[in-house]
Amino acid sequence: MKLSVFSPNPIKLNHPPPSSASSSLTLFTPSSYSSSSSQRTKLRFTRMDAAFHRRKDKVVVIMGATGSGKSRLSVDLATLFFPFSEILNSDKMQVYSGLDITTNKIPLHQRRGVPHHLLGDVDPSSGEFTPSDFRRRAAELISDITNRRKLPVVVGGSNSFIHALLVERFDPELNVFNTESSPLPSSPLTSSLVISSDLRYNCCFLWVDVSFQVLSDYLMKRVDDMLDSGMVEELAEFFNPAATEEMNRTGLRKAIGVPELDRFFKEYPPGSIKGEDRVRTGAYKEAVRAIKENTCKLAKRQIGKILRLKRAGWDLQRIDATDAFRAALTSDDRWSDIWERQVLEPSVKIVNRFLMEEE
Repeated sequence: MKLSVFSPNPIKLNHPPPSSASSSLTLFTPSSYSSSSSQRTKLRFTRMDAAFHRRKDKVVVIMGATGSGKSRLSVDLATLFFPFSEILNSDKMQVYSGLDITTNKIPLHQRRGVPHHLLGDVDPSSGEFTPSDFRRRAAELISDITNRRKLPVVVGGSNSFIHALLVERFDPELNVFNTESSPLPSSPLTSSLVISSDLRYNCCFLWVDVSFQVLSDYLMKRVDDMLDSGMVEELAEFFNPAATEEMNRTGLRKAIGVPELDRFFKEYPPGSIKGEDRVRTGAYKEAVRAIKENTCKLAKRQIGKILRLKRAGWDLQRIDATDAFRAALTSDDRWSDIWERQVLEPSVKIVNRFLMEEE
């Protein structure tokens, strides 16, 4: 690929330090102060105008269903083309520490030295990490990243977190994705009734999409790979026979794989030899089947939420990764080339254009 590494020079701080001479506010000294209403009015409107026209920080947002390659794309962009990037995880299960296999956190060696934030940073015993919590903490991180002249890249499949972070006005009491309490996304009009397109950052959205049948096949294989990597052993150690129903509905215990294997472990406790092998094997296979089914259901819900955001006016740039995933499923050696040509190259061009344009 002949695309060049983007220089960070065009990135401009959208909130210069207080000493910056770029401020449009008029400064008054005691000797020049006048009590006339016209001067006070002028100062007030100058301040209002400065606030209204403030530049918004630029943020790249990589969205997509679970398993669609978001993490790979983010690291590829950061290591090959935009080395001044820092990644901010927006997966609501991956924010918690623990269950790295079950929640499919990107392994340390695959991060290739790129700074990752909110990835395993939250203690699951501290309670539920809500969209409001994410909005507050992620905003602090974005401010810190941009202050250091770096590019924040938000990556993850939890669209409720992404929505909470990005909208200018967020109501924690309103679940805009709850179809029982909000209009169905049948048109841009109904979607926009509850989902705002007024965002508090200048965003470049990359939506990594894979045809659902190909994605489903890949997710089935991914679950098998996770099981081979020690997912059952990880969950056996995590298993708490005294966990209440209320506990199982909060935090990390909601991760796909936990409830499915909890039911298996309650019947066949880890380390026991209870039950006939045939029956025990059947119960295990049923748990695995449920994990695969629920993973595909999650992907379908995530795609539905992305479509809802798009219909509400969010400018999502769709990147089709279907061919790359189809090649990966068939062990075609060309899959990496296909990924670079059909996913990485278009993404680099979109981000380059975004960073170079004036707001």
